[in-house]
Amino acid sequence: MFVDSKYSKVLTVLLIVVIVGIVGLLAFLGYEMYTKYFLEEDTQAFMDDYTNSLGIQPLEENNVTGDFNSLLDVNAVTNASGDSTGTEKKFKGFDVVGAIEIPKTNVNLPILKQMGTKAMNTSVVMQYGPGPNQAGNTVIAGHNYRNGQFFSNNYKLENGDTIYITDNSGTRLKYVIYNKYETTPEDADYMDRDTGGKPEISLTTCTDDSKARIIIWAKLAE
Repeated sequence: MFVDSKYSKVLTVLLIVVIVGIVGLLAFLGYEMYTKYFLEEDTQAFMDDYTNSLGIQPLEENNVTGDFNSLLDVNAVTNASGDSTGTEKKFKGFDVVGAIEIPKTNVNLPILKQMGTKAMNTSVVMQYGPGPNQAGNTVIAGHNYRNGQFFSNNYKLENGDTIYITDNSGTRLKYVIYNKYETTPEDADYMDRDTGGKPEISLTTCTDDSKARIIIWAKLAE
């Protein structure tokens, strides 16, 4: 009887631990889904306002609003902080320097000027470079949450896929991916590459196991 009673108590404790664990897991997953949903809602609302304020239409393949040669005068008056001449915008308290759209992975996000944990939990950020659509290599970093947010699906991108960058002057340019590879988190050589005086972008995010970085290079479409 004593053994049965002790065994029953152990089972009860184990059952309680399992139930608490399941409840905790469900609460965590529910919170993740809740925050993801409302962040996506806020992001979409911001992007609608951003494009409307710049007077540009929803993205279509034939709806690119400029080319680099026509931007030479604009870039000449762009300051060194990465801000293009035009409207000033903030998203959740962070300065916005432009927007990135990747049709293949359904990315449509503001590019934040500031780096930092909170900024990268909010959207993608400009990690390095002259700024959107300016001559040189602009590096855009985003988290891989493995849930479709931000740059989670960058591993699906391939050479030839398109990326669209809009700057605060209202110019949207089309870029084409021409290089993709994995490297170590410490490797930053790609940031300073020679672009021949033309705008290029680099996207960086971590692999699913966070042990490496997926780097993507894109140049202006010809």
